[in-house]
Amino acid sequence: MTSKLVTQSKAAKKEPDSLWWFGGISAALAAMCTHPLDTIKVRLQTATTKASLVKTITDMAKKEGLVSFYAGISASLLRQLTYSTARFSVYETMREKLSDDKGYISPANKLIAGLTGGVVGGFVGNPADRANVMMQNDGKLPVELRKNYQSVFHALVRMVREEGWKGLIQGLGPNILRGMLMTASQIATYDIFKQSMLDTGYFKDNLTTHFGASTLAALVATTATNPIDVVKTRIMSSPPGTYKGTIDGMVKIVTKEGTMALMKGWTPSFTRL
Repeated sequence: MTSKLVTQSKAAKKEPDSLWWFGGISAALAAMCTHPLDTIKVRLQTATTKASLVKTITDMAKKEGLVSFYAGISASLLRQLTYSTARFSVYETMREKLSDDKGYISPANKLIAGLTGGVVGGFVGNPADRANVMMQNDGKLPVELRKNYQSVFHALVRMVREEGWKGLIQGLGPNILRGMLMTASQIATYDIFKQSMLDTGYFKDNLTTHFGASTLAALVATTATNPIDVVKTRIMSSPPGTYKGTIDGMVKIVTKEGTMALMKGWTPSFTRL
């Protein structure tokens, strides 16, 4: 009987390994619904002049058609299948290693697992992420400068031919930093918000409380990561050498466009998250 319980306990602890792929599949399915928001976000973040959300949406619809909102969808799907799958795989593996025999993992170890997963995911998903940004932004460029990418693989091949293999990792620094900030801010603030809601006595540990805490955590995460996300988008959408790195990109954006330029695309980012 004891042997059977031990076997069941070990099996339960290893269960995440069999579902590591589910996170990537789920993220890819979600991307099919949220991709228009991501495209709008990229258009706003690459605008070097003041651009409103409504005007960006109407201009895209009038000039490029509704199909423009799904520009880069193949790259978005590949990004989720690489980035999210790697992130969840590393996170689940580390969570299992860092948890005790009862499956409990401390907040600190959960943060370590999340940060590590974010770093690995950012590295693995960077090529598809850059292809996604370039495909989403291509339609707003002058006709003579457009690449007219046919698919994510077409974009990746052209990227390597025109820029070399380094083109695949352009924007990697801010991409990884964004992933780490996103993980840290979400994990840290979710537990704080949830406990604060429970302490009021008006909430119970149920779906409503989870949704409220998640929304507040998303608010903090979006605000914390948006500046880095703007820099990432600018670096990925620009020719090689335009920016020397994350700090250089941030300084140039703030100097030319003002501090609030780092918050471009906040609304669609928050809505998508």
